[in-house]
Amino acid sequence: MAKTKTQVKHRDIGVEAKPPGKTCDNGKCPWHGKLGIRGRLFRGRVATAKALNTAIVEWDYYHFSPKYERYERRHSRVAAFNPACIAAAEGETVVIAECRPLSKSKRFVVIEKITEALK
Repeated sequence: MAKTKTQVKHRDIGVEAKPPGKTCDNGKCPWHGKLGIRGRLFRGRVATAKALNTAIVEWDYYHFSPKYERYERRHSRVAAFNPACIAAAEGETVVIAECRPLSKSKRFVVIEKITEALK
């Protein structure tokens, strides 16, 4: 008999993203729960992941100032739900997706880890 690798069951979330290798039983997980995603996707770095199931994700961008005809650097920081199956740590690059409001400040969910954190 040939050994077969057990497949982890997950939903199709409608976005081209690599599903996590683990499972979780949280209803707010887009892969294993009932949470739908919509709207915009962002790629950023996890600034902190100290709160329970929460990751603060930040990214930098340039904004053109017409008055001075130059670009200025800006950054954004948002709180995102961090499911146990993904468990993004501080310093990792992740993709977050917009979803329904999950709490007072969380309107995004981590859907994929791009790179691991440097140790």
